[in-house]
Amino acid sequence: MNFLRGVMGGQAAGPQPTGAETIQKLCDRVASSTLLEDRRDAVRALKALSKKYRMEVGTQAMDHLVTILQTDRSDSEILGYSLDTLYNIICNDEEEEQDESEDENTQKQTDDLGALFTEKFIQDPERITLLLTLLEEFDFHVRWPAVKLLTALLKSQGTQVQGIILVSPMGVSRLMDLLADSREVIRNDGLLLLQQLTKGNAAIQKIVAFENAFERLLDIITEEGSSDGGIVVEDCLLLLLNLLKNNSSNQNFFKEGSYIQRMKPWFEVGDDNSGWSAQKVTNLHLMLQLVRVMVSPVNSPGATASCQKCMFQCGLLQQLCTILMATGVPADILTETINTVSEVIRGSQINQDYFASVNAPSNPPRPAIVVLLMSMVNERQPFVLRCAVLYCFQCFLYKNQKGQGEIVATLLPSTIDANSISAGQLLCGGLFSADSLSNWCAAVALAHALQDNLTQKEQLLRVQLATSLGKPPVSLLQQCTNILSQGDKIVRRGSKVQTRVGLLMLLCTWISNCPIAVTHFLHNQDNVPFLTAQISENLGEDERLVQGLCALLLGICIYYNDNSLENYTKEKLKQLIEKRIGKENFVEKLGFITKHELYSRAALKPQPVFPSPEQMLFDHEFTKLVKDLEGVITKAVHKSSEEEKKEEEVKKTLEQHDNIVTQYKELIREQDAQIQELKEQVASLSSQNEQMQATVTQQLSQIQQHKDQYNILKLKLGKESQSQSSSSQGDSSQVNGLQTEELSQLREELDELRKQHAVLQTQLAERDALITTLQSSSQTTESPAGGSDNTELQQELEALRSQVQSQSLEISHLKTERQELLRRAEAESSNAASPSDGSLDASAVAELENRLAAQTSETEKMKRSVVELEQQLAAATSTAAILQTEKEKLQSEVQESKKEQDDLLMLLADQDQKIHSLKKRLKDLGQMVEDEDDLDTKDQTSDDDDDEDEDEDE
Repeated sequence: MNFLRGVMGGQAAGPQPTGAETIQKLCDRVASSTLLEDRRDAVRALKALSKKYRMEVGTQAMDHLVTILQTDRSDSEILGYSLDTLYNIICNDEEEEQDESEDENTQKQTDDLGALFTEKFIQDPERITLLLTLLEEFDFHVRWPAVKLLTALLKSQGTQVQGIILVSPMGVSRLMDLLADSREVIRNDGLLLLQQLTKGNAAIQKIVAFENAFERLLDIITEEGSSDGGIVVEDCLLLLLNLLKNNSSNQNFFKEGSYIQRMKPWFEVGDDNSGWSAQKVTNLHLMLQLVRVMVSPVNSPGATASCQKCMFQCGLLQQLCTILMATGVPADILTETINTVSEVIRGSQINQDYFASVNAPSNPPRPAIVVLLMSMVNERQPFVLRCAVLYCFQCFLYKNQKGQGEIVATLLPSTIDANSISAGQLLCGGLFSADSLSNWCAAVALAHALQDNLTQKEQLLRVQLATSLGKPPVSLLQQCTNILSQGDKIVRRGSKVQTRVGLLMLLCTWISNCPIAVTHFLHNQDNVPFLTAQISENLGEDERLVQGLCALLLGICIYYNDNSLENYTKEKLKQLIEKRIGKENFVEKLGFITKHELYSRAALKPQPVFPSPEQMLFDHEFTKLVKDLEGVITKAVHKSSEEEKKEEEVKKTLEQHDNIVTQYKELIREQDAQIQELKEQVASLSSQNEQMQATVTQQLSQIQQHKDQYNILKLKLGKESQSQSSSSQGDSSQVNGLQTEELSQLREELDELRKQHAVLQTQLAERDALITTLQSSSQTTESPAGGSDNTELQQELEALRSQVQSQSLEISHLKTERQELLRRAEAESSNAASPSDGSLDASAVAELENRLAAQTSETEKMKRSVVELEQQLAAATSTAAILQTEKEKLQSEVQESKKEQDDLLMLLADQDQKIHSLKKRLKDLGQMVEDEDDLDTKDQTSDDDDDEDEDEDE
C-alpha cells in the first residue's frame, strides 16, 4: 500500500521510477496479488496512468486486464476499472490540447496506436464474446464501460469485430437489449454502438431489423419530440439510415410493418417557421433522407412504386408539399424537401397528378410547378436550389406523357394566356436569357418534356416566337438553331459552352426518332453548313464537347432521315461528311462526348449534382440517348449506298417473311381454337353420355325394386286370404231363448249377406284381372329394348372417342410440322438471307396446305358425327322420360288396386264371419242349415228338374 501511495501522489525518498517501471510493478501486483483489494487498487492505478502512458499500459497490462475480466466477475468495481483502462488505450479520442502544427502527426500516431491495440485485443475472438457477456450485467459501472469499449473496437476495426459478433450466439440480441435500458446514458451509447455495428454489413442489418429495431427506434424518436428532439433523435435517424440504405430486405420489412405511416407526423410544421434550431434542421434533414432512401431510383422499380403508393395513401406526400409551399423554411431544408418530393413522384402517375394539382398560397394561386420554375430560371437563387428544382421537374415528367403534353400545350398558340405566367413561358424565357445556367436548365427541362414522346416532338414544331417588332414570328426550332449559328449578338451569347451544350442537347433530343423534326431542321439551309464547319475546325479543349455534340446532331439527321428533301438525303449528307470532314475524323469527334470526364459522372444517377455551375454540362437522360445512338450513327456513316440498298432489300424480305409467318401463326391460332372447341364439345358429350348411362342404370334398378315389391305384395295377399278362410271356422256362440220370429229375420239377413258376398266375389275377380293386366304392362316396360338402345348408343360413343383420339394425334403431328416450318422461317429471318434463300419452301407450304384442307374436312365429319350423336342422345333421353312416366302411372295404379283389394278382403272377411255366426245360431235353434256346397248342389239339381219339367211340357 505504501508503494501505491507513492505512485498516486505521495513523495518518496530517493530516485523516482519511470512510467514504464511503475506500470510493470502494477502489472506484477495485478497478476500476483491474492487479495481482491490489492488487485483493485492496482487496476485503479493503471486506469489513472492509461491516458498518459497509453503505449506502456497497452503493451504490458492488456492481458492482465482481460484476465481480471474473466476471473473477478463477482466484483463490479474492478470490472469497471479494467474496462475503463482498456477503453483508454484503444480509444482514439485525444482530449488534451495540442499545438496546431502537431495536430496532424499526433492524430496519426493516435490512430495507429488504437488500431494496434485493437488488433491485439481481437486476436482472441473469445475476448469479444466476453465483452458481450458482460453486457448482461445490470450494474452501471460494468455495462456502460463495456458499451464504450465495444464501440471503440468497432470504430477501429469494424469489419473484424462485426464478423466476431455475427457468429457469437445471441451477440446481436444482447446489443439490442441496450435500447430497452431505462438509463438514458446506456441507451444513448447503445445507439452509437449499433451505428458502428450496422455500417456496411447487410447480414447484421437484417438481424437488427428483425430484432424489432424499427419499433424501438421510432418509439424513442416520438418520446424525444420527433424533429424538435435533441441529439438522441439524430442518432436514431442515423441508425435507421444504416439499416435501410441499400438493403431491400429491410426496406420491404419497413414498408410491410406500416412504419412509413409513422413518419408522417415528423413533417408537421406550423405557420411560424422562423428561428429553427440547428438540431431541428439536422433532424429534419435526416428524416427527409430517410424518405428518399425508401423511394430511391437505385431501388427495384417494384419496391419503389409500392413505397410511393403508400406515401400518397398515408398523406406523407401531401405533408411534404405543405413544407414545399410554406414560408420561412430554411433554404437547405427546402432544397432537400424538393429533392424528396422529386423522388416520391418519379415514375408514379398518381403522385405526379397530385403534384400537378398543388397550388402555392399566393393571390391569385399559382401551380407549384410554375413557382418552382420561377426559382430555377432566377439567377439570384442558390445554385443547389436551382438544381433541386430542375430535378423535381425532370421527375415530374419521367414516364408522364400526360404531364409532358400539359407542359408543351402551354407553348402552343391556342392555349397561351396573356394574363398568367405558364411553365412554357418560363422555359422559353430561361432558354433565351442572358444567364448561361438558366439557358442550360431550361433546355434540359424542355428536353425532358419531349423525352420518348413523338407526339409532343411534333407538337413543339408548331410553337412560334415573336423576335422583334415588325418581323414575322419564327419557330422555336429555328430560333434555337439561330442562336447557334447566326447574328453577332446571338453568337456572342451562344459562344458560352454551357449555353451551346444545352441547346445542342435539346436539339438532339428533339429530332431523334422524329423524321418530321429532322426535315424541319434540314429545311433551314444554314444548319448543315454550320454543323460541318463546327466539326471540321480544330478548336480548343473547351470546344471539343461542342464539336462532339454537333457531330451527334448531324448523325441523327442522317440516321432518322426519310429522304424527303432532295438536297439533304442520307447519301448526300454522307458524301458531304466524307468530303469536308472525313469519316474517321467525324467518328473521332463523335467520341469526344463519351470521353468527357463529366459524362461518366452524369451517367451514374438521375439527380443533377454538380460541385459548381461551370461543371453543369450533361444530363442523365441525355447520356442514355448518346449511348443508344453512338454505335448506330457510326455504322450509318460508314455504310455505302450499295450496303444500304442491300439492307433495304433484306428488310423487305424480312418483312415479307414476317408477314408469311404472321399469317401462318394466325391460321394456327384459329385452328387451335377450333380444335379446343371440338375437344370441349367431345368432353361435354362424354359427360352427358355418362350421366345418361347413370340415369338409365338408376331407372333399371328402380324398376327391379318395384317388381320385387309387387311380388312381395302378391305373396302377402295369398297368405291373408288363407288365414281369413281358416279363421271363419272359429268359435261359435250359444244362442238360447230366441223367439221363432227371430229365425225368419236371421234367414233374411243370411240371404242378403249371400248376395253381398256374391257381388264382392265378382268385384274381386275384376281386380285380379286388372292386376294381371298391370303385371303384363310392367313386364313390357322391363323389356330389354331400352337397354339395347343404350348399348348401341354407348358403342357409337366409344367409336366417336376413338376417332377423336386419332384426330388429336393427327393434329399434334400437324402442329409439330408447323412449328418446324415456323422455326425454319424465323431462322431464315434472323440470318437476314437474300430473298431467294430466305423464302419458304413452296413444296412444303403446298403439302402443309393440303394436309390442312384434309384436316378441315375430317373436322367437319367429326362435327356431323357429334350432331348425330347428340340427336340420338336426345331421342334416348325422351324415350327414358316416357318410360319413366309410364312406370310412375303403373305404380300409382298398382297402389290404388292394392288399396281396393284390401278393402274388399276386409268386407269379405266380415261377411264370412257374420254368415258363420248366423249359421251357428240357426243350428243351435234346431234348424237345418245347409253349407254353401250343399246349396250349390241343390241349386244345380233344381235347375235340372226344371229343365226336365219343361221337356215334359213340350
